[in-house]
Amino acid sequence: MRDPYFFGYGSLVNRATHDFGNPQPAQLSGWRRAWRHTDLRPVAFLTAIPDPGTTIDGLIAHVPKNDWVALDQREWAYDRIPATEAVSHALKTVIDIAVYAVPEARHTRPSHHYPILLSYLDVVVQGYLREFGDAGVDRFFATTDGWDAPILNDRAEPRYPRHQALKPQETELVDCKLREHGARVITRD
Repeated sequence: MRDPYFFGYGSLVNRATHDFGNPQPAQLSGWRRAWRHTDLRPVAFLTAIPDPGTTIDGLIAHVPKNDWVALDQREWAYDRIPATEAVSHALKTVIDIAVYAVPEARHTRPSHHYPILLSYLDVVVQGYLREFGDAGVDRFFATTDGWDAPILNDRAEPRYPRHQALKPQETELVDCKLREHGARVITRD
């Protein structure tokens, strides 16, 4: 039986948000990220969407004893999709890899009523910076759609349950990238 792994492309790239074993940098081909809203919660989700011409960076990590329950609970709004053949990684063992994505029929574009949480975005960018450096952060922004969605500045009272403290230079990096992409940060919803 092959070892089960997941491919994380958002907050799961930040190792401080989980304790899954053997995390490794990896790339997922044929997908990109997008900010989307569903009727499942009042803020935007980051999801993977099929895109044959794009490859995204992320992390793979081991799911111990094939026990997907905790990860499925964390990613409750997403479907778990087999992705083994689309993921490139440096492991020499044979593994099965899944990716989580919100089904297309269940999402729409974010709006003022369903903003992106800045506390969540901070965690994601911090993870990309730690794993892939500045170039990885650039690739994250370039391979993610939906920067026209409003971003709720909840840093003072983070709503994201796995928020992390950022160093001042990490905060400035996030803010700089948002300005470069013309993102609109709002202070209340």
